[in-house]
Amino acid sequence: MLASLLLTSLGRLRVVGFLEGVSFLVLLGIAMPLKYLAGQPDAVRVVGMVHGVLFVLYVLLVVQVSVALGWSWRKALLALVVSVVPFGTFWAERRLFKA
Repeated sequence: MLASLLLTSLGRLRVVGFLEGVSFLVLLGIAMPLKYLAGQPDAVRVVGMVHGVLFVLYVLLVVQVSVALGWSWRKALLALVVSVVPFGTFWAERRLFKA
């Protein structure tokens, strides 16, 4: 199933959106508390870097998919805005990224 998702640009966006959403939740729910409550900033460095790379990839894929599939600018903008909201990419998966 994962291999078939990676064959299309929309499938790649769905996979990266999921991974970006998970990394965002790990950053907010695990790494940040470790940094501020346990004094371990290394967690934020590692998870933050992974999340940053996934976020940039997500943005690039949203642009690619919106051009390739002829999305309206509103749909593309909504896909970008929800990426900065916790659980937003999971919402986008169900509402925006349906094949």
